[in-house]
Amino acid sequence: MRRALLFAFALLALPAVQAADLQPFSASYTADWKQLPMSGTAERSLESGPNGVWTLNFKASMMIASLTEVSTLKVDKDTLLPQTYNFERGGLGKSKKVDLAFDWSNKFITGTDRGDAVKLPLNRGILDKSTYQLALQHDVAAGKKSMSYQVVDGDEVDTYDFRVLGAEKVATKAGQIDAIKVERVRDPTQSKRITVLWFAKDWDYLLVRLQQVETDGKEYNIMLLDGTVNGKAVKGS
Repeated sequence: MRRALLFAFALLALPAVQAADLQPFSASYTADWKQLPMSGTAERSLESGPNGVWTLNFKASMMIASLTEVSTLKVDKDTLLPQTYNFERGGLGKSKKVDLAFDWSNKFITGTDRGDAVKLPLNRGILDKSTYQLALQHDVAAGKKSMSYQVVDGDEVDTYDFRVLGAEKVATKAGQIDAIKVERVRDPTQSKRITVLWFAKDWDYLLVRLQQVETDGKEYNIMLLDGTVNGKAVKGS
């Protein structure tokens, strides 16, 4: 169960995103599992660095379990280009470590996933499991109603599909936030897991809430505690 909650945290990054559209942000979240007295915290941030490199950081902790995820990326001709992806989960349950490098000169993704070697062909539009969330955030901002991404997942590239459900207000510690509600689209014959996300309309579509229902019916929610977008504190009504 702790692994499932940390997985939901990790859902907190086609990629028609211009460099000028990327805004640095930081946000902290709380999480609650409805069936159990368990809680956790998470932090997520996007920072610009030298040579046009952006760094997307994510850290989550729950009881004695923890998760860290770091992606570096560039933007070229309106396309997100992942550079590196590093993921590590420890604590209770199975540990996991992933390290990937995106070699755009030779068109290959290389690295390791849980000790197994990874080598995949690399094409424009392929994203890692963190940067696709940025693409989703900005495609929702652009008014798209359905989105599809090619994401490196283990030793293969999977398709992640989403659809917009509509506008909705979300009550957070920062106040009432006007948000756009988005659902992960899955084949019901393959998975009964439900994932719904809410993005703040007035704050560069920052993720403010995530709800996940597992196949066994267990449900948990991740909610914005506080955050900043381009240096301005997120405030609702």
